[in-house]
Amino acid sequence: MQSMALEQLRAASDAGGVSNVILKGQGGAFLVQIATRSGVAAVLAKARSSEPRRFNNPLVALSVLRDIGITNGQFDAREWNPEMKETPSSSHSQAEAMHNTHKTAAYSQWLALEIQKSIDDPRLNVPQDEVMARMDARIAQHKKAAAGKRS
Repeated sequence: MQSMALEQLRAASDAGGVSNVILKGQGGAFLVQIATRSGVAAVLAKARSSEPRRFNNPLVALSVLRDIGITNGQFDAREWNPEMKETPSSSHSQAEAMHNTHKTAAYSQWLALEIQKSIDDPRLNVPQDEVMARMDARIAQHKKAAAGKRS
C-alpha cells in the first residue's frame, strides 16, 4: 500500500481521483485508507514521511477529511481497541516548538521596531570604524581595571 500526504490527498480529491476513504481503527488509533479511481490503494501519511498518520480521536480525522472536501466514506472499527490508545510522545516537543515560535516572532517584532527607531533617529550616524575603536578602548580599560583588582 502506498502512502499519500495530506496535500497529495487534497489534490487527488480536487481532481476527482479519490473513489473512497475508510477511517479504519487499528489498535488504539485510526488510519485513513484511500482508494483512488486508478485502483491504487494508499494510506494517509505524516508530512514528509511515509509513516501512516495515526489519529487517536476519529473526530479529528473526520474534520481533516471534511476540510479537504471529502464528506463521504466508510468507517471500520473492528480492529480498534480504545485500551491501546497511544499517548502522544511529542506533545511536549510540540508545545516547546510552539513556545519557541512565539518567542522568535516576539523577538523579530522587537528587532524590527529597534531597527525602525534607529532609521528614524535624527542624530548623525557614527561610522563603524569609530564605534569599533571606542569599543576596543572600553574593553582594554575593563581588562586593565580587572588586572589591577587581581594584584
